[in-house]
Amino acid sequence: MKYSRFKIKDFKGKLLLTICYFLAVAILRMLDFSCIFDSLLHIPCPGCGMTRATLQALQGNLSIAFKEHLMFWAMPILYLYFLYDGRLFPKPWIDHLILTLILIGFIVNWIIRIMAST
Repeated sequence: MKYSRFKIKDFKGKLLLTICYFLAVAILRMLDFSCIFDSLLHIPCPGCGMTRATLQALQGNLSIAFKEHLMFWAMPILYLYFLYDGRLFPKPWIDHLILTLILIGFIVNWIIRIMAST
């Protein structure tokens, strides 16, 4: 399989999907919509705090961002993987390693948040 970048046509669709995602997040935030996962199971979801952390990071409050969600820094990396169809490096094992480490980080953060909430 040849290593290639995304096409412009794909990029437009992904950009539209990104805009729709941010609009949905903004609407849910304005409506003060709570996490369905937390409402049903009474434990935080793996992404709980991610929006707050990202907003704090964008304001330059990195220490507060880390308190909200330890893995907020991984979102730009994951977005790049989304844009480039899961391939950032010529060798797939590097992509797999990075994504596995991010997954482990999310799981560790989730366990910490569950333990803190009980």
